[in-house]
Amino acid sequence: MTPAALPSPKASDPVPGARAPRPRGGRPSRDDSRLLSDRLLDVATDLLLEQGYGSTSIEAIVSRAGVSKRTFYHRFEDKQALMAAVVARLVDSLRPPSSVPLVEGAGLEAILLRLGGLILHAALSPKALALHRLIVAEAQRFPDLAQAVAQSGGRQEAVALIADVLHRHAHPAAPGPEQRIFAAQQFLQLIVSQPQMRALGVGTPMTAPELDAWLHRSVALFIGGFAQVAR
Repeated sequence: MTPAALPSPKASDPVPGARAPRPRGGRPSRDDSRLLSDRLLDVATDLLLEQGYGSTSIEAIVSRAGVSKRTFYHRFEDKQALMAAVVARLVDSLRPPSSVPLVEGAGLEAILLRLGGLILHAALSPKALALHRLIVAEAQRFPDLAQAVAQSGGRQEAVALIADVLHRHAHPAAPGPEQRIFAAQQFLQLIVSQPQMRALGVGTPMTAPELDAWLHRSVALFIGGFAQVAR
């Protein structure tokens, strides 16, 4: 499952996995260097999602990007570092814009409905579905790909945010931190798994009204169960 990674990075943050440009005479300017890095990431993303991790070579990346291997290695340690940066950027692209409030609503149900809607929207996006297919297909042969997804932090951030919502807005006698983390993990699973599986081809993709009904029923079920645990 590849849910939304919620807190959004700053536009000025460096690309994860990328080497900082080394200022030398005759080298590209900072802006040109960033454009070259972005071009490599764009090409690597396309090849990764089209061909898979194993079939995506450094030679294919630099050839399609129209750069030299020297340019590549000036920016990335190796293929693994590049792919970690690609995955991190993919996960970042699933985050809502920084202008979109994540926790908003009068009461726990309204807050979870909003959060669940944002998470569903991200999890069912074409990029998220493509990344999910890639992980399922490649993780066993290339565990560093699954590790890059885990290190991107998207799921952990979502779990931490939901657990904090439960802490702040749930019943005063609600369970402790470990139980809230467990509940947040189950919330993600409950909201995302079935719609995402159907979007991936295991059944018929849900329509917008079906997704809305699914979200409301899932949130109601979750709140009922969590309240029962609190009591």
